[in-house]
Amino acid sequence: MAISTAVWAVAGRRLACAAGTVVGDRYHANFDVLHLDPGRPLAVVADGMGDSEGSAVASRTTVTVFAREAATASGPAALRAAVAEVQRTVRAAGRNLPGLTGCTLTAFAGDGEGGAWLVQLGDSRAYRIRDGILELLTADHTAAWLGVLNGWYRPDSPEGYLARHRLTRFAGHPGMPEPDLLNISLRPGDLLLLCTDGVSDQIDDRTLADLLTAEKEPAATVERVLARTLAAGGADNATAVVIRVG
Repeated sequence: MAISTAVWAVAGRRLACAAGTVVGDRYHANFDVLHLDPGRPLAVVADGMGDSEGSAVASRTTVTVFAREAATASGPAALRAAVAEVQRTVRAAGRNLPGLTGCTLTAFAGDGEGGAWLVQLGDSRAYRIRDGILELLTADHTAAWLGVLNGWYRPDSPEGYLARHRLTRFAGHPGMPEPDLLNISLRPGDLLLLCTDGVSDQIDDRTLADLLTAEKEPAATVERVLARTLAAGGADNATAVVIRVG
């Protein structure tokens, strides 16, 4: 299990970061792609939809293009423009590929003012632990999320399970939907987790909170989280990025 690390300085605060990914036992390859920038506050996670060539192309393309475009992005308009370029590039890459070329996108990008933007497309997630409380900061762009919120079906129903796999927004979508953007403050002691659904679907929130607070070092935390996904069955590729605000 290879873990990458970075340390960023943001408005006088030290952000210690680590990231890693595992294939698991279901797929023959890893269709998750991550980017942890060594020099600036930027982390990107993408999860390919399915196990086709289009899935792999979409996740690689999304992370590469967003990391490039976000290098000069400042503010919500620029981040939306970066995602629009991702959409155009992924759509173009998928024209000659069979099946679906699509993936999720969840990113953390410093805002230049001591805070950060979360960028969200799909059902990968961003969590935060602040003052000992685990919070889900992003919304899943799935039919299941809409169905549970609107009372169409119970989360544990067969309909709810099937709807979890129907994404309403993703990179490569023919409608080129815009992302959710959320600006967050960065307080000393905050811990942020970006992860694919290989983490969130296999680890319940209470266990996840315990894993995130058991270690001080982000690299050890990432290793614990990914190891737990394998112990839970390794039913999906799993990727985690942990950011600790000092």
